[in-house]
Amino acid sequence: MNHASRAKACNALLIYPRFEADTFWSFKRTSEVFGAKYPASPLGLITVAALLPQAWSIRLLNRNSEELTDEDLDWADVIFTGGMLPQGGDILDIVDLCRRHGKPVVIGGPGVTSSPHLYQTANFQILGEAEGVIDKFVEAWEGGAGEGVFEAEKFQVDVTKSPIPRFDLLKFDDYLHIGVQFSRGCPFTCEFCDIIELYGRVPRAKTNAQMLAELDELYRLGYRGHVDFVDDNLIGNKKAVKAFLPELATWLEAHDYPFEFTTEASLNLADDAELLALLNRANFVGVFVGIESPDTATLVAMRKKQNTRRSIPDSIHKIYAAGLYVHAGFIVGFDSETESVADAMVELIEEAAIPVCMVGLLYALPNTQLTRRLENEGRLHPHVRREDVKSADQCTMGLNFETLRPRQEILADYVRVLERIYDETAFAGRLQRLATLLDNSGRKQPTRPQHSRRGLGRLEMLHRVISNLPEPRDLFRRTLSECFTSNPESTSRIVLLMALYLDVGVFSRDVIARTESMIAALDPANDPPMRGELAKAV
Repeated sequence: MNHASRAKACNALLIYPRFEADTFWSFKRTSEVFGAKYPASPLGLITVAALLPQAWSIRLLNRNSEELTDEDLDWADVIFTGGMLPQGGDILDIVDLCRRHGKPVVIGGPGVTSSPHLYQTANFQILGEAEGVIDKFVEAWEGGAGEGVFEAEKFQVDVTKSPIPRFDLLKFDDYLHIGVQFSRGCPFTCEFCDIIELYGRVPRAKTNAQMLAELDELYRLGYRGHVDFVDDNLIGNKKAVKAFLPELATWLEAHDYPFEFTTEASLNLADDAELLALLNRANFVGVFVGIESPDTATLVAMRKKQNTRRSIPDSIHKIYAAGLYVHAGFIVGFDSETESVADAMVELIEEAAIPVCMVGLLYALPNTQLTRRLENEGRLHPHVRREDVKSADQCTMGLNFETLRPRQEILADYVRVLERIYDETAFAGRLQRLATLLDNSGRKQPTRPQHSRRGLGRLEMLHRVISNLPEPRDLFRRTLSECFTSNPESTSRIVLLMALYLDVGVFSRDVIARTESMIAALDPANDPPMRGELAKAV
């Protein structure tokens, strides 16, 4: 895939942009407590690095954990950057900075693929999956081209030919976890989701040998600890993942369990006891699940039928019984919601005992079914502008369309959910219930202890977490004490989830304050029409 034999020497600087807004996933305080600078490593850029010619000299700089200097820019012949919507502002700042220094910039990733018009100041755009077009870019660059747009054919990249990412470019100690990817795509058709627009509905998986070779490389480089499978739905291709997990379990045993894994999966994971057992054996300890809404009519309307015809709390408890904790995603702002949505959402979260929930306002992402529908109905707000991108995340930029329910009601429901689920007592209570449900009793552990980050012992780490938590800390101490007594195998998971409250507690209060300001700023005289009036209009 890269043509090193004929490539010319080139200094390529890969810059990972800052997340401009303080997003839910920043986890800055949690990272600091565990001795890291940032939660996740930039997998996309180190994959691009592996696709570039071997004759090129490559450096990686993460703007979330280190400073970009003039010396860095002076060294580079070409700059590569790109990322997601909340990084858009910094991407554009990087482009401006590089242009001032006379350095050509190449932009790729989901942000520019979805909204290329926002990034026209860059010299080059790589649209779609880089594996499909990077050779064409390199050929044009080495031929003297100064600009160009290179677009990959959708969903056609053969991921079995993707190279091992350049893990050697990472500073492992900077991150809470390192990312890898087994598959791309998702078989479902959720209306609001852009994954199927970017990567398709037929999940494409790497080979078992290929995936184990990536883990071999991480192991060889000395990394030990948390590895996140960044797949948008790891179980989208069940046949492939069921064939892979037993080999992963064998690899882990042969290497004395150097890694533990997390991932993202659809809720129908709970329906497959065999798959849950395989994930446990392969040392998966946690999973993010998109629940979105407690309301069946809303789930059907958003085309997320895989979450219907089931008790969602019972499904979550089955995942707990297999030894995996759950983070969950929820969205407020769907057309079919009623005024009872906030109470029902809180009730579901409490009954399921999910400590960490990402609750966002509905946002119509570029090129999704939702965006196309709202556009056809004349309800979509104007496209995002550069000045808006600076604070772009679901919490501050949600509801970018005319709502059927009065906007104040939706925002008030949003505040109500956040206030209740991130109250200290409520959060500690869910942790306490989770500690009775999470079954890690049969999980294999490494035969020799893994050294914690920066040499911190277990007791010292516990002290750091507890001492940084808000009052009343006795709530959290009692939760830990009960877990030590009744479920010691799950203590490390409970400590991690407890530490996340350092971020989600503060973040939720910030979002509540911003949302209340938005409510106060709404002029009742200019409020959108009520549901019936707007329904007639469209």
